Amino acid sequence: MRRTAVNPVTWSVEFGFDQGELVSGQTRTLYVSGQTATNAEGKPEHLDDMAGQVALSLGNLEAVLAEAGMSLENLVRLNVYTTDVDLLLRHYGGLAARLGAAGVAPAMTMLGVARLAVPGLMVELEGTAVA
Repeated sequence: MRRTAVNPVTWSVEFGFDQGELVSGQTRTLYVSGQTATNAEGKPEHLDDMAGQVALSLGNLEAVLAEAGMSLENLVRLNVYTTDVDLLLRHYGGLAARLGAAGVAPAMTMLGVARLAVPGLMVELEGTAVA
């Protein structure tokens, strides 16, 4: 797989995401449903702890990627849903650091929502990966 950042403007690069990702030569595409801060039994974890929820949501996303034989390196699109944009932005460094460590800056959208499906959860990560 070959990926090329598409950035007609470059302000987003300092925030850790590209405006677009051109992918060629891929053989598989994985669409990952929204991952939240839930444990293996589906019970919410880290209530009232945005940093903990971001970390566990990303860990759950990585688990789905791993099950498909992929990793964060294959992530080309990330949608972030949150019930509190300002609070998430204060903890965004944890997400950006893990993406940066994987050497990726996927195309990204962050949306503030009234609530998520499970009460008490504050962040949900939905992705697309290619290999």
